[in-house]
Amino acid sequence: MVATFHRSAAVRRRLDAFIFLGPATVLLAFFFVLPVVVDVFVAFTDMDRTLRIGGITTENFVRMATRDRLLPRTLAITFTYVLATLAFFNVGMALLLALTTTAVPERIGGFFRAVWLLPRMSPSVVYALLWAWVVDPTERGLLNQILRATVGAGPVDMMNDHPLLLIVLANGFIGASMGMIIFTSAIRSIPEHLFHAARADGAGELAIVRHITLPAIRWPLSFITVYQTLSLLVSFEYIWLITDGGPFYDTTVYALYVYKRAFENGQYAYGAALALVLVAIGIAAAMLMWRFFDMKRLLQQPRIEVH
Repeated sequence: MVATFHRSAAVRRRLDAFIFLGPATVLLAFFFVLPVVVDVFVAFTDMDRTLRIGGITTENFVRMATRDRLLPRTLAITFTYVLATLAFFNVGMALLLALTTTAVPERIGGFFRAVWLLPRMSPSVVYALLWAWVVDPTERGLLNQILRATVGAGPVDMMNDHPLLLIVLANGFIGASMGMIIFTSAIRSIPEHLFHAARADGAGELAIVRHITLPAIRWPLSFITVYQTLSLLVSFEYIWLITDGGPFYDTTVYALYVYKRAFENGQYAYGAALALVLVAIGIAAAMLMWRFFDMKRLLQQPRIEVH
């Protein structure tokens, strides 16, 4: 009787696992694992825009290592773009916005967060068109109108003079919204009595942020840093819409370079090889940040010790 009960319980557990994890496993295999397998296969072929495969070869990787003169420049631009956007906006400004909007009355803070989220809720093309208007090099551009009205400066052409700064700003302002929401939720979850006790002991606002707020939201900070780093490595939507990687490849990040090689030039095998390297870069970056932020310890269950 007992053995029968244990067998039925084991069958029930396996059935529950299949019901709950089955759909997710199928989606994961179909949309994540299978594309990587296909990419690995195509990377070692000579597939072009005709979609014909003549044979298996390592020529694509030899080309990357020896003949692609744009690749080192693209990697340098990508590193600068990811580091600047992440530090100043996706984490830095997001944290500043969360701290600011939680320090003011909730109605004001909620309204400000809702306004900041508007670009993320609008179509990407609309957001890109707004930036095209802002940096229009003529006197009709919003930036030039502001500069002329405030300091009397002449027209500024950010698209050609400071293209990398432009894509950092365009991606940063919209990218900060996600971190702002996550950090705000994390700050709101901190017990209020910790802040009251700190103020009663004479701690100022900066001391409270340093010794209470930041340690309490270490896990969200680590998560956003890792997630946004990987997101910036593979995203190029706004760059493509605003600058198309120009002028003269000055804003061509690695993911956009892969897209252009594969889909605009028809070099599918070479694009797959480049994408495979991007996967390797993403895995290496994730593992390094996992160790740096000690994510394994942060994910452990909290222990309650009674003395």
